[in-house]
Amino acid sequence: MRHLSQPRALLLVLAALLPAGAALAQSREEARLVTATQVLEELRATPDQHVPTWLFDRAYGVAVIPNVLKGAFMFGGRHGNGALVSRDSAGRFSNPVFISLTGGSFGWQIGAQSADVVLVFATQRSLENFARGQFTLGASASVAAGPLGRTGEAAAGVQAEIYSYSRARGLFAGVALDGTALVFDRKANRSFYGHDVTADDIFLGTAKTSSESARRFIAAIVAGMSAPGATGSSSGAANPPAVATPAAGAAPAAAPAQPAEGARSFPLADPKPGSEPH
Repeated sequence: MRHLSQPRALLLVLAALLPAGAALAQSREEARLVTATQVLEELRATPDQHVPTWLFDRAYGVAVIPNVLKGAFMFGGRHGNGALVSRDSAGRFSNPVFISLTGGSFGWQIGAQSADVVLVFATQRSLENFARGQFTLGASASVAAGPLGRTGEAAAGVQAEIYSYSRARGLFAGVALDGTALVFDRKANRSFYGHDVTADDIFLGTAKTSSESARRFIAAIVAGMSAPGATGSSSGAANPPAVATPAAGAAPAAAPAQPAEGARSFPLADPKPGSEPH
């Protein structure tokens, strides 16, 4: 029987382990989506302390970063990993983009060591700036503590591009995140999609996945919105069209070049994005 040389035998062992290693790496991203989904589901179970339905209805994107840790970096820094989805003009959500939240100033609750963070993107420009990289809340896009509850209103005069929330020590509230970096997690996205991708690849549907965890994450976001045909606010704004999530692995539907007469794109065009519609 012919014996393999030691280097060749080592290569064969490594080759056998690679698929298992890749699967383990991807499972970390799946776990991140599962945790983010749990955050949304738990918040929805407390209707007086969650993102208002009208704000979710008008969102261009939603990010969830569970377990942002206090003191993970020197000088009181913060760090956490999460996922972001964007919505096209047809109302369809993209597959998830894996992100990291790092540093900056947090409105931290006394005694809290970690918090779940939710970001609601109220403008298309804020998502476009994120896709370009080097994205800092408060600099690349204005950010404000978000309103709470069924009919919560944003602070008077505040027209932020992003509304931010945190949940720590059992309490959910708007939170200040000025100076915090939101970073495209290149390694996590490569692991999840199987090759190098950009934020635009994912937002535009070029990068595909059949992940059930991704589908459930999107479904949890949709569950926080108005039911199809329901009014997006208590103030009598026009009813938004039904929101459709993409089929597993499918690219988001392209927006029509010329909308039908009387039709509106979704999210609704808004001269004051993020404010409660009137």
